[in-house]
Amino acid sequence: MTIGVLKEPNGETRVSLLPEHIATFTKWQVHIQVESGAGDKAFASDAHYEAAGAKVVNRSSILATSDVVLSITALQEAEIAQCKAKVLFGFYQPLFQPQQIQSYAQKGFTIFSIDMLPRTTRAQSMDVLSSQANIAGYKAVLLAATTYPKYFPMFMTAAGSIPPAKMLILGAGVAGLQAIATAKRLGAVVEVFDTRPAVKEEVMSLGAKFVEVEGAASAANAGGYAVEQSAEFMAKQQARIAESVAKSDIIITTAAIPGKKAPVLVTEQMVHSMRSGSVIIDLAASTGGNTAFTKNNETVIVNGVTIIGQSNLPASMPSDASKLYGKNILNFLQLIINKEGQLHLNFEDDLVKGTCIAHDGHITNERIAALLTA
Repeated sequence: MTIGVLKEPNGETRVSLLPEHIATFTKWQVHIQVESGAGDKAFASDAHYEAAGAKVVNRSSILATSDVVLSITALQEAEIAQCKAKVLFGFYQPLFQPQQIQSYAQKGFTIFSIDMLPRTTRAQSMDVLSSQANIAGYKAVLLAATTYPKYFPMFMTAAGSIPPAKMLILGAGVAGLQAIATAKRLGAVVEVFDTRPAVKEEVMSLGAKFVEVEGAASAANAGGYAVEQSAEFMAKQQARIAESVAKSDIIITTAAIPGKKAPVLVTEQMVHSMRSGSVIIDLAASTGGNTAFTKNNETVIVNGVTIIGQSNLPASMPSDASKLYGKNILNFLQLIINKEGQLHLNFEDDLVKGTCIAHDGHITNERIAALLTA
């Protein structure tokens, strides 16, 4: 069996596999071919891939001769006709583009979207969302530190005292928890809001204060994601968040609901209550953002407050982001590759079934199918 690794389009610096991952596939008797230049932005040259045992070819050859094609972003419609492979693997965000997935399915492709992986204990080593969110949380704090026009830590100097920066983090998932840890290392005072009371202990163990709002809908069955809340809770939530926003110097927002627009947690009025020079880093920008002013991949200044909409911070650390992403992919692929190095789609496995969104001409994921009939 041959697996092909494609070069990503401009704006995406990561690559699906690095040279260090190739040796494992060789042991599995799986051949890897990589599009020329695929790893350049992640500091992995064609020569590095060849030394590891991969074959470097052009894009057309990858599409024409691979049994499985790996790409972080979805293939273009024009490329589908060239594609011999009937198995596509990547980060497809299908809940936001169900029509595109349906088009692929109708052409007979089997599609595995790694962002749909069930978030269970067994799946942790394959969880791309977590590995990449960890990077996003880290980089969000560093981006805030370089944008904020003051110190993060408290300083006592002969010229006077500098108070520590006050940071508010909305969402204590993987990105939020890493943001807490990084901000505390830099000396900021951190408050955290999350609708899930269960994360309070983790937040406090990292040295942050947990902002509580009673009456949240349980997220116990949401697979680690946030859930939609009642209007009553949202009103209480906004009032409590408004208090924290007004005294915050930096806000990092991470709240997202799979398949739906990100909730607006920081309203226009809240932004106007912030001091000039304050900074907001919005990691939910690609789905609308958590502030009323967020624009994806843009920086907006409102009343002296800098709002940075950045949904792909992992791409700013392409080497380690690719290392972790590739390891996640490798761990998943061992579920569908047998001892003879051949593809074996075991849909009795809950992780294989959950990650597969199209097979045998049909959409196999119920949520995506529901979006198409809505």
